[in-house]
Amino acid sequence: MRDIVDGLAAWRSAGYAFALATVVRTWHSAPRQPGAAMAVNDQGEVLGSVSGGCVEAAVYAAAEEVLRTGKAQTQTYGVSDDEAFEVGLTCGGTIEVLIQPDSALTDIDQVIAAIREGRPVATASVEDAQLVVWPVGATGSLGDPEVDHSAAAQVAGMLAAGTTGTVRACEVPVFVQSYATPPRMIVFGAIDFASAVARIGRFLGYHVTVCDARGVFTTRKRFPDADELVVDWPHRYLASTPVDERTVLCVLTHDPKFDIPLLEVALRTRARYVGVMGSRRTHEDRRQRLREAGVSEEALARLSAPIGLDLGARTPEETAVAIAAEIVARSWGGTGLPLSELETPIHGTT
Repeated sequence: MRDIVDGLAAWRSAGYAFALATVVRTWHSAPRQPGAAMAVNDQGEVLGSVSGGCVEAAVYAAAEEVLRTGKAQTQTYGVSDDEAFEVGLTCGGTIEVLIQPDSALTDIDQVIAAIREGRPVATASVEDAQLVVWPVGATGSLGDPEVDHSAAAQVAGMLAAGTTGTVRACEVPVFVQSYATPPRMIVFGAIDFASAVARIGRFLGYHVTVCDARGVFTTRKRFPDADELVVDWPHRYLASTPVDERTVLCVLTHDPKFDIPLLEVALRTRARYVGVMGSRRTHEDRRQRLREAGVSEEALARLSAPIGLDLGARTPEETAVAIAAEIVARSWGGTGLPLSELETPIHGTT
């Protein structure tokens, strides 16, 4: 729901009723993952998508019925030879969609506000009921105290990890959507390439920090898309800031006096991705310096260097696309190869 939350806030301010359709389960090559959302209001307006266009017309019709009746529905959309054109999910996957009236969404205004402000919150839903779990406490109910207790305990853990999916609470399937704080991208080196990387990082939903020890280069004018600018020695800043398994680190300084102490710290963190700019010759020299500093071969193997996929990039913007592509591939287990050369499912398997 994160990508349509601003529109939902506007609908609430205008007093429009709406139905919220959310992908809760997928099979095979489904086009969108659990948590993808689409909303339809009582004016006939639409926000978001659950399938990238495949079954939106069918979901729209179901949402209109939910608006009329006030009763939630769960719909499954798949494809087979005799129903492909009727259903429209031509990708070959199957999705299950929960469609709820806004009256079933507990504390909807508070949840919308938390998502917009980047505060953590999670929702646990069955068809006509919802439990909202905050970092401290929960509101609403799934209709049974024992189910609430079981669900709340599981949801708290999922919120801490920022995960979304279906759990079983006292044998009741409950769909959980976590709205954790955005993952972090920390870009080291206030160079032209860093500006393009910050821009695409923000586009991908990261909270982007640009860090450089040189204040004259680390300015808002040069980095308008960064959420945060830090003037400090990179290694000192990295050692003092939170880094978790969702964090990506892009080291663009390619200067040993910055790189070596920074990478010694970076390779001790849980960061999901550590990419380093520089030529192969520069990187081999960097690896040797890190070995001499006591960094293990296992740790060195975590480095993505030279940074990015081989796209033939030349400009800062093209290079940023190559870096972003590698980050996405690393996050979801992609090969980085052209889909035309592969026979594996386009969207992975679940």
